[in-house]
Amino acid sequence: MANLLEKMINEAIEATKSVFLVIKEKRGGHFKLEDCKPYVDAVNKMTVIEGQCKEVIDLHVQSVNAHYEILKGLTDYIRPEDDPFVEHYQTPPILEILYEEDPEFKKSMEKFIKAIADNKALIGREATRRYGGMYGPTCVVDFALSVGSVPNLVNKILIDLDIPEKHKKTILACKSWGMNTSYGFGAAFRAAIESGKSAAEAEEAEIEQFQFIYKEPVEAQARLMETHNLGGHGPHSSFDVRKYMAQYKERMRPYVVAALKAGVHPANITAVPAYCVGDVGHHISQSAYNMFKSDMVFGIYDAVMQVFENTLKKGLKDGAFKSEWDVLTVATGAPACAVAYILWLDSFTVPMVIDLLTKRFHNYCVMNPKRGEADELHNVDFMDVILRGEEILDISPLGAGGKIKGIEIDLSPIDKHEIVSNPQRYTYPACAITQRFAALMALADFPCYLTPECTTATLMTNIIAKYPETPGAPVRACKGCAVTKLIKRNVPYVKGEGVGPCGYCEWYRAV
Repeated sequence: MANLLEKMINEAIEATKSVFLVIKEKRGGHFKLEDCKPYVDAVNKMTVIEGQCKEVIDLHVQSVNAHYEILKGLTDYIRPEDDPFVEHYQTPPILEILYEEDPEFKKSMEKFIKAIADNKALIGREATRRYGGMYGPTCVVDFALSVGSVPNLVNKILIDLDIPEKHKKTILACKSWGMNTSYGFGAAFRAAIESGKSAAEAEEAEIEQFQFIYKEPVEAQARLMETHNLGGHGPHSSFDVRKYMAQYKERMRPYVVAALKAGVHPANITAVPAYCVGDVGHHISQSAYNMFKSDMVFGIYDAVMQVFENTLKKGLKDGAFKSEWDVLTVATGAPACAVAYILWLDSFTVPMVIDLLTKRFHNYCVMNPKRGEADELHNVDFMDVILRGEEILDISPLGAGGKIKGIEIDLSPIDKHEIVSNPQRYTYPACAITQRFAALMALADFPCYLTPECTTATLMTNIIAKYPETPGAPVRACKGCAVTKLIKRNVPYVKGEGVGPCGYCEWYRAV
């Protein structure tokens, strides 16, 4: 166990630091795809130790290599408007491989696709609730079964569907940590309504689009990219997405087949290869270089990463980790605590921020009914991070007293940071009371650097490699959504159709 924990920590820190160091060097500059090589090199150092399934590690490592090499063959630059989608081109080809390699799974998927239409009233209701903002800020492609998310809806359809349990879990995973296309549920409904069509027509449009992403995942993703218009700058133009997915499918087929033969749960096969690639062209990207031009924004990233590394190493040295899950808890909880601490330095509390972003969301719904389905996704992630962080940071018994798994979180890198601790140098010096908060608001739209996805992906792959037959996604637990602290939709007291013991949330009965 000790060897596995040390390996997990070393691999997670190496991957995370490789991204950080590239951004430190390149921020403010011009992105080139070859900038991502240090991350690829770090991933290639991942090993397999006794008790781990090699085929799971291969899904991660070979996916990153395929992603990087295919992109290099197609382009050397990805414009910011296209970079969010680079981690959405993996699950569609892998799903199609599963259809071809396992005809029984394809039959189950066909039953699910039919069930989407059979659940017309459910589709219409949920699309309407999202369109109107009833659920408040939601993470539409959440990694948990939170209210308003795709996994929440898919679980509702799968519960009573007569297909094998393994197939249900695979279908659920392929639109959570697995990213089957860039589609966010409700988008077709919204577009139809805002183009002047009737609610009935909008419902049909939603059903047709939602079925399409499962019927023909590769073609559906390609068409989504041909029609996206992020920022008003037109469809995807950075590289040929069809060529990418065709090459990726060919490259990954042997590793998918090997994983199936090794008994890896197909749910994990859809999720592991997608979750690890985003640092190539997305987290290391032009948009990141632009955001981190700000010394204060980068300073916060720098300080939080030091807290993350110091606390993980301290836990390992002190023998505080009792399981693989403890490592994941500390790796994500320590930086969350650090972010909450930075909020406190400017006398902001987490409820203030949740209130602000929630009120902003509802006004956004009114002022911009054509908003994108995922617009608020990262604001929701940010709120979840700071809520968890404040619960760790707060004094006992209100909180955990700045400790996690018995490890005292090292917040000294924040106090000692030359930039973060001197906000007066970055504004009118005598009134520097919101500069750190302002920087955090920049990161609220892109919080993937505060609890880095490459950290979670590396740790989760190591855990799944130990338990390959158990689906790792989506999270089958209450994630304690920050937004439900103010708008209750996760309690049985709500009065709408579809309410259960946990309100509108589905985690308690995940397939």
